[in-house]
Amino acid sequence: MSYNTKNYTEQGGEKTIIGGDLILTAGAHLTVDPAATIEGVPSTDLSAAAAQADSTASTIANLVIDFNSLLAKLRAAELLSS
Repeated sequence: MSYNTKNYTEQGGEKTIIGGDLILTAGAHLTVDPAATIEGVPSTDLSAAAAQADSTASTIANLVIDFNSLLAKLRAAELLSS
């Protein structure tokens, strides 16, 4: 009888395959090196939001306009859901 596991480390330890769920519970910590390459995940360019000038609003009404402009730019960059 043989058993094939979904999760295993290839000989030499260079690659670990997760074929099932990988669950990080409360208190867990995952670190990804900034130089690492991540494949197969749709990319989101976190720098894609248009620039928003600092507010110079002197009234609440004008501050609301500036804030809504910021929200619109974050939504357009898909960094904030509608």
